[in-house]
Amino acid sequence: MSDWKVYKNDRATSSEWQLPPPPSWRTFTKPDSAAESQPAHRGALFYAEEEEINMVNAALYLRRPLLVTGNPGTGKTSLAYSVAYELDLGEVLYWPITTRTTLKDGLYNYDAVGRLQDAKLNPDDSLNRIGKYITLGPLGTALLPSERPRVLLIDEIDKSDVDLPNDLLHVFENGEYTIPELTRIATTQPTVTVQTAYSSADVADEESAAYAEVTKGRVRCTNFPFIILTSNGERDFPPAFLRRCLRLDMAEPQEPRLRRIVAAHLGEADADEVTKRLKAFLAQRTAGEMATDQLLNAIYLVSQGQLSPQGTDREALVKAILKRLDSRDGV
Repeated sequence: MSDWKVYKNDRATSSEWQLPPPPSWRTFTKPDSAAESQPAHRGALFYAEEEEINMVNAALYLRRPLLVTGNPGTGKTSLAYSVAYELDLGEVLYWPITTRTTLKDGLYNYDAVGRLQDAKLNPDDSLNRIGKYITLGPLGTALLPSERPRVLLIDEIDKSDVDLPNDLLHVFENGEYTIPELTRIATTQPTVTVQTAYSSADVADEESAAYAEVTKGRVRCTNFPFIILTSNGERDFPPAFLRRCLRLDMAEPQEPRLRRIVAAHLGEADADEVTKRLKAFLAQRTAGEMATDQLLNAIYLVSQGQLSPQGTDREALVKAILKRLDSRDGV
């Protein structure tokens, strides 16, 4: 096959086409596959600087959240997966933040409508089934008692409503929260089994990490979770919130680190090609925001032999991929 294009818009249909293996950062498996998951792979291939290593250890020792600030693509989220991978702390609990996110969204969800509808169909419904309608959120799951700290990634905290950072203060300080729907029935139903936010657990097995027991409506951690909050630096946070966090500013990776990242993800790519694309990327980055995965995308696309763009296609595509993130026209 001499033409890299599988889609040609020539009005002809064909099944005689193929794609090269996907990039390591875009590999997917079936839900029940035993193969290494993309997040785990992401953690295994992350390279941290000395300051980042020190701040992670400080957060672990002090049982404090780590507020990580940096431009898009500097590796803020990958840092959480790296810690979970290296310390064997299991699945990273992921909580993406929007302007509509509230503290309760992170703690738990109670499906009152679903319970009411089921009660109408089954008048004999009793309190011992209330756990069916309660699902812990990522923060709520992270605070469950555990032998080792769980890992929680709170992504883009600077996108939140102005009140959310202050609402987190009590939870961060005390490592606990209550579920009022369960507190009210604590005398008649002291222990309730609820579903957690873990996605990779066997949800058919109620003894797995997919379920947890809550006693008297109160959840309190025994090991404070390792929490990373990411920020793109788009807003300031109140001093009371900052006091409860350690802060790390992640700088953009320089050439030696970028070369290690490329080698980790793409192996023995053509050295001259890597150098050429790396220099173009660094030159472009001096003029505005660029993300490391743009560099990886460009090198991957031109390193597939016959299944890669050639000639004018190659340079036009690389230019399109390496557009600045902070410019409307990408130049």
